[in-house]
Amino acid sequence: MIMEKNFEVKIEPTSNSSITKFEANYFLTQHTSYEFDNIDQAKNSPLAQQLFYLPFVRRVFIAQNFVAIDKYDIVDWADVQDEVAEQIKAYLKSGQPVVHESESTKKVPITIYSESTPNPSVLKFVANKKLVTSGQEFKSIDDTKEAPLAEKLFHFPFVKEVYIDENYISINKYDMADWNEITLEIREFLREYLEEGKEVLTANATSSKQATEKQADNDFDKLDDVSKDIVNIIEEYIKPAVASDGGNILFDSYDPESKAVKVILQGACSGCPSSTFTLKNGIENMLKEMLKDKVATVEAING
Repeated sequence: MIMEKNFEVKIEPTSNSSITKFEANYFLTQHTSYEFDNIDQAKNSPLAQQLFYLPFVRRVFIAQNFVAIDKYDIVDWADVQDEVAEQIKAYLKSGQPVVHESESTKKVPITIYSESTPNPSVLKFVANKKLVTSGQEFKSIDDTKEAPLAEKLFHFPFVKEVYIDENYISINKYDMADWNEITLEIREFLREYLEEGKEVLTANATSSKQATEKQADNDFDKLDDVSKDIVNIIEEYIKPAVASDGGNILFDSYDPESKAVKVILQGACSGCPSSTFTLKNGIENMLKEMLKDKVATVEAING
């Protein structure tokens, strides 16, 4: 059964005060980006045409999971952005096409390059397009019912685990294979798969992820103050560094009596030989410094 897409639209200011981004929790286009300077140019985008009926809209950009609007100075974004977000959300929920993509635009060049990670068993494959809106980990092929790309990767006998986030895929291999022998094969597979516009995740997977994130928000509200501080530090200071190495970190628990913090490591960080060093000399030291006497140790429950 295919779940109905439950669209949400988030307002994101940009460095240009005239332009605001409206980010959706699903991809709006799979193959290319669009810029429309007026309603005539927007003939192949019913959504952009609708937005041009707003008198303050100067230009409309549509790319992957967001719509960006450049406005005239006759209004301030603070006065109109909520209304615009609701209009975009209502349009997306209607199920009408965002852009009529012609066959000629469906196959666009995809580049994939590989990056080493601190974990010698994991290589990071980076694409020149956004793949997902939030991270997903797959420990085995049984986890991939709603992730066609990950399912295909597990058909390679040397693939042990897969982690997909933003614009990259981290692959954990079995020792039977050497990266020098298999990297090109994986790069070519990923490039062809993405160029053909095939799904990375199904709509069901996105809906399931949203439900998980909503539950996580509810769980956060129930945390004690120290745990909330730990979560915020992980999100703001630690996650970006971990992501650059092809991994992810999640808060698991905090014990106020022993002052012990437990975290979950994913992607390249899971099982990494240097993860203990990273925990002790990076994460643990940072939490001790920022929270003073409230944290004594940090432990990875799966690293």
